[in-house]
Amino acid sequence: SDWRTANSESMKSTFSEKNGYKLIFDDAQQKQENQITAIRNFIQQEVDYIVLAPVTESGWDPVLKEAKDADIPVIIVDRMVDVSDDSLYTAWVGSDFKLEGEKACAWLKAYTEAKGMKEVNIVDIQGTIGASAQIGRTEALNEAVKANGWNLLAQQTGEFTQAKGQEVMQSFLKKYKKDINVVYCENDNEAFGAIDAIKAAGYEVGGEEGQILVMSFDTTNAGLTQTLSGEITCD
Repeated sequence: SDWRTANSESMKSTFSEKNGYKLIFDDAQQKQENQITAIRNFIQQEVDYIVLAPVTESGWDPVLKEAKDADIPVIIVDRMVDVSDDSLYTAWVGSDFKLEGEKACAWLKAYTEAKGMKEVNIVDIQGTIGASAQIGRTEALNEAVKANGWNLLAQQTGEFTQAKGQEVMQSFLKKYKKDINVVYCENDNEAFGAIDAIKAAGYEVGGEEGQILVMSFDTTNAGLTQTLSGEITCD
């Protein structure tokens, strides 16, 4: 249903006993302090490797130093960590989030020009502030807004969740009413929430005139399904 579930499911299926691994899994519930506690527990258990999908980028130096001192390699997945010493982790596996944002904005520019949209009024439902995906996708949008003369009406975090995405979109609609014609959601869950809010307020989602165009990231199975149905115009 979201990137956390997708991450945990892929980890569980990859690091299976059938594949020769013994996986100790800890769901930190989107809280960095829980992740730090889990890493310390793993160090005490003298595991061979630690795989971390960090909630935010900063604040990892002390605990990763503890893992390094214990000679346990740390592999970072999905989001990145911002540490003073790159040798504190062994490898990072993830996406170029800013490039994703740049591609999305290039698509939006081409789309609005093809449709002859004179005004592009955007609201940005950001991801968890400080997460790599949020930083890259927000930066790309801010630069494109400046370069193309678009109107960025508001930015607020939806914390990468459907419930918060819906709540943020409801407040945007109350404040800006019919001005909004593009919603830039920094992941699929937020897009699902935004679509629910748009429909509940009596507006139409889609890419045609008089509708609100919803953009998203991550192309989850449900996200692609809603792209095929036309509710998400670009994922």
